[in-house]
Amino acid sequence: MPPKTIEDKVIARIYGKSRGYVFTPKDFLHLGNHESVRQALARLTAKGTIRRLMRGIYDYPAFSAFLNAPASPDPDGIAQAIARANGWTIHPTGATALNLLGLSTQVPAQWTYLTDGPTKNYKWQGGTLKFRHRTSKEAANLSRETELVVQSLKALGKERVNDSVIRQIKLRLTPKERDRALKEARYAASWVYEVIKRIATEDGLQNA
Repeated sequence: MPPKTIEDKVIARIYGKSRGYVFTPKDFLHLGNHESVRQALARLTAKGTIRRLMRGIYDYPAFSAFLNAPASPDPDGIAQAIARANGWTIHPTGATALNLLGLSTQVPAQWTYLTDGPTKNYKWQGGTLKFRHRTSKEAANLSRETELVVQSLKALGKERVNDSVIRQIKLRLTPKERDRALKEARYAASWVYEVIKRIATEDGLQNA
């Protein structure tokens, strides 16, 4: 059996991910140098195996039975791929956080993230990704789930957080994620933390 090429190794890794996976050449640099990986991705794009979304960003497209065509790329997946490539930590904020947490069905025209990297915008065919630099104080070491909850609550505002919202958030988190949020969010705004305390208790669900 002939030795595997870089293209063979790259596509094997891609097939090991689920449809909709978004990636950059840097995700495969453990398989070869940048130029060989770039050429492998170019060949796979030409074959239609993967899709080029923007410069240096690709996906293994999901398929839409409704459209009978490849599905639209995952904006959050694109944001995560960009963050990995640059070594940034990012957290969804505003309408983006609400959408990802399932508290809003409205698809944002701009997907917005807080980051410890620079403020920067990326345009793709489905809209705009906005990365906003935040101070070190704001960049607390929170898990993605905790920060998603914190940012969603802040986007809603105290007056709009009711029992129904608490129930929805509670059902989106595992018991482990609820416990972690309670521990991690203690330095959030006091009203946000009080809501998270309700989310993390059984009473918060029973009263919803």
